[in-house]
Amino acid sequence: MTHRVIVAITGASGAALGARIVERLAGRPGLETHLVISSSGERTLRHEVGEDAPDRLKRLAAVVHAESNIGASIASGSFAVAGMIVAPCSMRTLAAIAAGLADNLVVRAADVQLKERRRLILLARETPLHLGHLRNMAAVTEMGAIVMPPVPAFYQLPKTVGEIVDHLAARAIDLLALPGEQETRQWAGLDR
Repeated sequence: MTHRVIVAITGASGAALGARIVERLAGRPGLETHLVISSSGERTLRHEVGEDAPDRLKRLAAVVHAESNIGASIASGSFAVAGMIVAPCSMRTLAAIAAGLADNLVVRAADVQLKERRRLILLARETPLHLGHLRNMAAVTEMGAIVMPPVPAFYQLPKTVGEIVDHLAARAIDLLALPGEQETRQWAGLDR
């Protein structure tokens, strides 16, 4: 059985998170990745990951959707998917999801996940946060989304930024509860 997952990359800093999620999902058998990159996300990918990053990620995805195509398959609840990850999730995208302003495919697809009671993982990227950010996070959480700010797990003792990105990507994928092995190494506790 093939499972479909939507990955959206928006214009917040942290484009490597979305890139790594797409890379990890591309290696999973029985998985069909649908990718949407906002225009700001594409710009951020080129700056933070590399000039060729958007094209490379598009080649890894099974299906690539234009941000402006609100008539795409993923804009309908009748198109079954296992869930959606928005990584990074800009505060503009978070606010639009919280308000139900489905003016582009990223927000429309996220709105569909909420109305169909499917997993929606938002790697909200901003710091510090003001009250409006916090209220939007509370609003999407009340609607059923999972807000996952990309906070490093220092207990993993990462040695590189790449290890931090990889762990966060794996953690986001685990939140989708896909069949198969868990992406992140389980914490065994301290024996002290």
